[in-house]
Amino acid sequence: MKLDENTVREKLREVMDPEIPKLSVIDLGVITGVYVDDENIVSITMTPTFAGCPAVEYMKNDIKEKLSSLKAKEVKVNVNYDVQWNSNMITDRGREMLKESGFALPGKHNGLVQIELLQNVECPFCGSKNTELKSTFGPTQCRAIHYCKNCLQSFEQFKPV
Repeated sequence: MKLDENTVREKLREVMDPEIPKLSVIDLGVITGVYVDDENIVSITMTPTFAGCPAVEYMKNDIKEKLSSLKAKEVKVNVNYDVQWNSNMITDRGREMLKESGFALPGKHNGLVQIELLQNVECPFCGSKNTELKSTFGPTQCRAIHYCKNCLQSFEQFKPV
């Protein structure tokens, strides 16, 4: 059976970010290329959210495991930084999954990320913008810590980059 790009992309929706299990690598926007040649050799290009992302090897292995069910002759996962990942690459579905997971959403930007995108962030629990940035560094490089003065919850924001 000849594989096609759409079939591979749909299967990649089953590969979840290990840090945010509701969010697929497709919806996170880290899959920047899918190619299937005439011999059913699948080549995936992945651009991590950050150069030092600790989840890269895990995601590469999970991609290979999930795609093995498609009967590809071979699956290659190439990590590439030619296209720099940014938070605008998160799909609308991905943004919904982030919010469902209790994260404040990264603000959309035009390539210029300013501190305002880390301030006045909407609380994912109550919707208030009466929030305070507590730390630009959360448990991982891609998250910031905030506090809501209305519902008194602390929460993480997936940082705009």
